[in-house]
Amino acid sequence: MSKFWNKKTAALSPYTPGEQPRDGEKLIKLNTNECPYPPSPAVIRAIAAADNDLLRLYPDPDASAVRRAFARLNGLATEQVFVGNGSDEVLATAFQAFFGDGVLRFPAVSYSFYPVYCGLYRIEFEAVPMRGDFSLDLDAFLKPGSSGVVLANPNAPTTRSLSLDEIRQILRAHPEEVVLVDEAYVDFGGESAIPLLKEYDNLLVVQTLSKSRALAGLRVGFAAGSPELIKGLDRVKNSFNSYTLDRLAIAGAEAALEDTAYFESIVRRIEATRERTAGMLRALGFSLPDSRSNFLFVTHPRYSAVKLFAYLKQRHILVRYFSAPPLNRFLRITVGTDGEMDALIRALGDYRED
Repeated sequence: MSKFWNKKTAALSPYTPGEQPRDGEKLIKLNTNECPYPPSPAVIRAIAAADNDLLRLYPDPDASAVRRAFARLNGLATEQVFVGNGSDEVLATAFQAFFGDGVLRFPAVSYSFYPVYCGLYRIEFEAVPMRGDFSLDLDAFLKPGSSGVVLANPNAPTTRSLSLDEIRQILRAHPEEVVLVDEAYVDFGGESAIPLLKEYDNLLVVQTLSKSRALAGLRVGFAAGSPELIKGLDRVKNSFNSYTLDRLAIAGAEAALEDTAYFESIVRRIEATRERTAGMLRALGFSLPDSRSNFLFVTHPRYSAVKLFAYLKQRHILVRYFSAPPLNRFLRITVGTDGEMDALIRALGDYRED
């Protein structure tokens, strides 16, 4: 602890990102849910064609071109779209704008940034316990007395999903509070809640270009909601940093959203590899729920997850291990290329535990 930190900083428990390879390390990286394929060639062309002379000037503070592209793609008005520097920044802005006047609810096993934001912005929260199979206890989210609800759908790291009917029930139970649905992985077989925006003005849907559009390094995320909610997000953003997206990110994001054919081809490849890998893992004795994301949530009845994690790292394969129970029996494995997943299966097939 530094003597210069204030009490809030000293009390924080920061998010721990997945391990990144050091310079020169040759690893199969299956630990941070990145896309195994490059972004659309249209993205590279758009960034290369950007007028470099204009980099001396501030970008459009509203990232209007990107907002319009996302709105067109999803049948929304531009006034229903907010854009930020990755969905993490969008989530952080939403936590500041809408939560804190009461208890915020989210699942106890979910994206571990949610409690971090609560600590940073001093938001009281209830981490709702999951059922034994990591499915959501829907009744717990229908109870009154919250300041809002946050749900990752599909959920990370469990891959579990809610139906739109279940999300409707939660929205109806909280008409005066914001229900935020974090859809970072929805493109891999989930069902987006964006169509529900026509029915509910308390719904905020957050998405990202990091996963299915292979732009984790560009940092572009979105929120879709009623114009009232978007104005709230803009109000917070413009009190902190008006220029969230740089000019190159704006150019690349617009091109990524417009190249739907490339996006669909990448998603199909990842889904096919996911299903093939899931079958091979089950043949090796692993248990895992059906996934609608670009990762798998696996456990083995005889093997220690932490020992498997260390063994795979020795084999130059990075996966994600969470040390806190009940996740400490599981590994989260990003879906890579077919070749990378074959290497994973070979390594696991060689594994023996004393």
